[in-house]
Amino acid sequence: MTTPTIALVAHDHKKPDLLAWSERHKQRLAEFKIVATGTTGGLIGEQTGLAVERFKSGPLGGDQQIGALIAEGTLDALFFFWDPLNPAPHDPDVKALLRLCSVWNVPVACNLSTADLLISSPLFMSQDYKREMPTY
Repeated sequence: MTTPTIALVAHDHKKPDLLAWSERHKQRLAEFKIVATGTTGGLIGEQTGLAVERFKSGPLGGDQQIGALIAEGTLDALFFFWDPLNPAPHDPDVKALLRLCSVWNVPVACNLSTADLLISSPLFMSQDYKREMPTY
């Protein structure tokens, strides 16, 4: 069985929340291959010591790189702490990323509470749960 891949993404005002969350869940996160957008991935790697594959910054295509993983069926979950109160210049990319999660039935957490529930679920990435992959 291959190591599940999860993506960690956060807008600027939400980076402190994702960093604190990653530190709290460091032991569990170590079980996964982690990918992240540029700045977020660097900060998480520095703070937690976890191995993080970094893509481009979100506005420079990183959101789309993660979207490609979803479309290819190689991303197992997305933790995206997005900031609903501060519009981003790449907002269409953000919406497209969240849409792809719905299209391909990828678990996505957009806030601290949902991220806590998802990462701590006994079903999360267990062999007892098989995510339904839609066929189009």
